Amino acid sequence: MTVEVGLGALTRAQVIAVARDGELVEISSAVLERLATQRRAIDALVESGTPVYGLSTGFGALATTFITPDQRRDLQRSLIRSHAAGVGGEVETEVVRAMMTSRLTNLCSGVSGVRPSTALAYAALLNAGITPIVHEYGSLGCSGDLAPLAHVALALMGEGEVRDARGERQRALEALEAAALAPVTLAEKEGLALINGTDGMLGQLILAIDDLESLLDHADLAAALSIQALRGTDRVFAAEIHALRPHPGQRTSAANLFALLGDSPIVQSHLDDPSQVQDAYSLRCAPQVHGAARDTLTHATRVADIELASAIDNPSILRDGTLVSNGNFHGAPIGYVLDFLAIAVADLASIAERRTDRLLDVDRSWGLPPFLADQAGVDSGLMIAQYSQAAMVSELKRLAVPASVDSIPSSGMQEDHVSMGWHAARKLRRAIDGLTDVLAIELLAAARALALRAPLEPSPVTAAVRDRINEASGGPGHDRWLAPSIAAVGELVREDVLLALVGDRLESRS
Repeated sequence: MTVEVGLGALTRAQVIAVARDGELVEISSAVLERLATQRRAIDALVESGTPVYGLSTGFGALATTFITPDQRRDLQRSLIRSHAAGVGGEVETEVVRAMMTSRLTNLCSGVSGVRPSTALAYAALLNAGITPIVHEYGSLGCSGDLAPLAHVALALMGEGEVRDARGERQRALEALEAAALAPVTLAEKEGLALINGTDGMLGQLILAIDDLESLLDHADLAAALSIQALRGTDRVFAAEIHALRPHPGQRTSAANLFALLGDSPIVQSHLDDPSQVQDAYSLRCAPQVHGAARDTLTHATRVADIELASAIDNPSILRDGTLVSNGNFHGAPIGYVLDFLAIAVADLASIAERRTDRLLDVDRSWGLPPFLADQAGVDSGLMIAQYSQAAMVSELKRLAVPASVDSIPSSGMQEDHVSMGWHAARKLRRAIDGLTDVLAIELLAAARALALRAPLEPSPVTAAVRDRINEASGGPGHDRWLAPSIAAVGELVREDVLLALVGDRLESRS
């Protein structure tokens, strides 16, 4: 499949296809014609001799410094070299590719004023599988993700370091030559156009949305297994109850749980037991918590879609050919939702850990052995798995502290309020990894507990999930090296293996 960059906005699915699946990109002829028209407007401004920001002045606090015509292409090269100042660890390939895909759509939007040849060269870099080395720190999330995008632009110029299509690290010029690509000499305005956008944080938001759509369904699935293992009821998930408080996400999670628990012999076995009047909050309130996270994700998705349809550059070329400075590069809209999602992720993990702890506690598990151990005392069962889960939940609470409320003035106080959206994105990626492991441990514990409930059986659909988890993890039995079992279930979650077993039983997937 080839993703066409046309006159309309790319979809999130198209960005994912390029970032994660290595799909090729192609710029439509209509876009190339538009770029040629807009470039003529830039050339006219260059020839006018009038000082214009981005063309014939310095940048940031140096915006009042006039640049002579013979130095203007040097200005673009110097801009990229000086702004490629990232430090810290190497950013993941999928993040760089998502960022590049987003930036390419902005270059093609018609407001950046780049030459068609420069946009084509940017697309060729993606298609060759050349990934510029981008570092963890350097973006303040305002005036764009400057340092990360500058490292990409540096590679386009044939400078800096990259990873080639095989993942090997090498000099950019060598990788370009091996792919039969020529380095680009940037023209007026192009250096600024390559770095002045929120593409790093937006790319990571799109990747996070893709991950969380799956993890939210896994959270409902894990809860369904735990509810049965803990002799919970399905009555609290009936549609009529959730119509009383009709948040869309809550209704979706409740419908998922009701469907997953359908025809469960375990649930039916104790519905009239007077000793179980109400389930604990971590069971009974799962739709309210999971649903609130779903609604937060819906809001984040709406922001991502607006951003994908936006043209972010400063200065921007308007339809009449004028070049206007603006503040559309400010990352606040994206930074906020990245932080919102980190809060939701922490709370999803928190309620999952509470269900796991209940499964392991002999005083609250309705007859399950202590810590689900084969021979309690000799065996510790899943005791320490819950420790690892609790440690991760604690870390996720720290990662939920908003980055977007911070701001450090820069550029001689010209850029005196910044979004820190890039940092919000980086911590959200770590939080998503943590949530994956937390859910894997709950699924591991719940599947083992359901096996120990025999001869009572869970619902048919969750029985298949139980069996697949126990097959991967080893199921009940004497203690064994536990880390590989947790990792095996984590891999089932990351690869959506368990959701494939559930099929269209989930409201969120039907």
